[in-house]
Amino acid sequence: PPLPQVVPGADPASRQLCFEWGPAEVLVCETLFGRGPALTGSDAAGSGEGKPGSSCVFVVRRDQDIYIQTLRKLFNESHGIFVGLQRCEGLAGRARRAQLVQVSKNYRSVIRACMEDMHQAAVSARDPALHSQYSTQVSILSAMELIWNLCEILFVEAAAAGPLLLRLLDWVRLHVCDVDNMVREVLSSENPSKHKLFWDVVDVFVLQGRMDEARHLLSKEASANPTSMTMYRILDDLMKKMPVPNLGNTQTLTEMELKWQHWHEECQRYLQDGTFASNSHMESICKILLGDENAILEKKELMTTWYHFLVTRLLYSHPTVKPMELRFYAQSSMDMFLGEEGSPEPLDTILMAAFEFELHQVIKECSIALSNWWFVAHLTDLLDHCKLLQSHNLYFGSNMREFLLLEYASGLFSHHSLWQLGVDYFDHCPEFGRVYLELHIERIPLNTEQKALKVLRICEQRQMHEQVRSICKIMAMKALRNNRLGSALSWSIRAKDAAFATLISDRFLKDYCERGCFSDLDLIDNLGPSMLLSDRLTFLGKYREFHRLYGEKRFSEAAKLLLMLMTAHIAPCSFWMTLLTDALPLLEQKEVIFSAEQTYELMRCLEDLTAGKSEKQEFQNDDVETMKVEMLRLALARNLARVIVKEGTLEGS
Repeated sequence: PPLPQVVPGADPASRQLCFEWGPAEVLVCETLFGRGPALTGSDAAGSGEGKPGSSCVFVVRRDQDIYIQTLRKLFNESHGIFVGLQRCEGLAGRARRAQLVQVSKNYRSVIRACMEDMHQAAVSARDPALHSQYSTQVSILSAMELIWNLCEILFVEAAAAGPLLLRLLDWVRLHVCDVDNMVREVLSSENPSKHKLFWDVVDVFVLQGRMDEARHLLSKEASANPTSMTMYRILDDLMKKMPVPNLGNTQTLTEMELKWQHWHEECQRYLQDGTFASNSHMESICKILLGDENAILEKKELMTTWYHFLVTRLLYSHPTVKPMELRFYAQSSMDMFLGEEGSPEPLDTILMAAFEFELHQVIKECSIALSNWWFVAHLTDLLDHCKLLQSHNLYFGSNMREFLLLEYASGLFSHHSLWQLGVDYFDHCPEFGRVYLELHIERIPLNTEQKALKVLRICEQRQMHEQVRSICKIMAMKALRNNRLGSALSWSIRAKDAAFATLISDRFLKDYCERGCFSDLDLIDNLGPSMLLSDRLTFLGKYREFHRLYGEKRFSEAAKLLLMLMTAHIAPCSFWMTLLTDALPLLEQKEVIFSAEQTYELMRCLEDLTAGKSEKQEFQNDDVETMKVEMLRLALARNLARVIVKEGTLEGS
């Protein structure tokens, strides 16, 4: 095999990094300059320390996640959603948008189901390394759903001012769930209002806009402390009257803003009057209702993320925010929440790009940060169906949707079973999908005939004639090497390979000469028009038909067919002696089978054969062959005499 390629620019005097490309991965190892890699072992996970003078082999796969068993559900179920989306093009307007939103939710439900399975696997894993791997995947899947959900709100559904805030509140409630355990702990206690975390839970409900739950908890506090009843009633009334946008479009944004302004002034008045001065907790809640940023930031630990802070800030300061205003609030919220010392994580960068409506930046950052192509491929395809990526073509000739789908499908083809999903992704890439499919399908290892038939069916459905011939030739050669002549002949016929069919037919005839019988009779008996693929195959089929006619005692038809095989030069000359020998039982029948003319033809064939053999001096030392020739001459002479007598008798009568 060729030596691994050396990474250019390395120091010739030191150890170097070498690599060798495989069909779906890269093998990487260290080596000393001028020598081959001194390998003492392999490390499929890509980690480990080598001994002095040795190297480790690292397997670098293009898409490692496809080998994780628990992610199979993600790939399999999302494939069905993807294919369904490609076929649904009939609707328009609101119906089309509702359809696309439903598709997006279907994708998210698959992510969430997969995340729950992964979480269960992490809980039940006893191996610490496996537990860590599953936990990491849970975090990745959670981030994927978080990003997808935000993109669904901003791009797929394209929520307008008013409903936009409600969607963002649902988004925060669904994904910021670190406080759920705290809520359960307080509510399950005997006296929730006396629990040390009681006011934290109330604050959480207020920060997430869950007013009914917050009021319910506050009622417990009022019951336990009658002295705070007046403050409670006022705060409860403020929370109850808080204007919230509705999804039914029953009020205009102007009406909503006027109501909110009046409510805001009422909250301001109670705060300035010192109504809640005697209870710092209620005073803090009133400040939050007024949208006091400092008061909200004091609850930083309860919100945990800057985007929770963003949504809370919008809820209490600008509930009718318009989509294009989000970028300004998002950036300032992140800066305020993280402070000067904090720096944004990759997830923060992706979410910020979404709030800024920078679609291509979202896709780019996700491609860098996430561990597989699944997310960006499916999200980009969905956004493309929303007509949001139509103008973006890549410099090398494809558009972004097709490029990402091709990358994802190529990764699937490196897996022993998921490659079948990749076929449909290539089918829906109009520009380069066919070329990619042709290249990848030739690399699929054809381990079994069942798998080969599956690949063959895919190629035949797409009129990939060259690949069909290639697969059939490979399988025919494998069958021939294993001495399975029937299977080899069947594959060569399917490949329409005349030369290979001739080779296998010769093997059948050779086996017949050695054993005196044919194998795979069902196949040979049912060749039909396929026998016309090559002369030798035609002869094999006809010769088998001769044996069938002879077995059915249809001697006259068998004799005509046998003679035709020789006189029409269908039979190879090397097989003439076998055919003439097969004629002996017919010549010795009580009833005359061959006519005088047919007998003369057989004599001529025998003389042509012996003349050709004599020239090559092959009969001189072969007593068996000489005896056969003498027996044939005698049988032919006797048959001719019988025919002459019979024909003369008929003429005389």
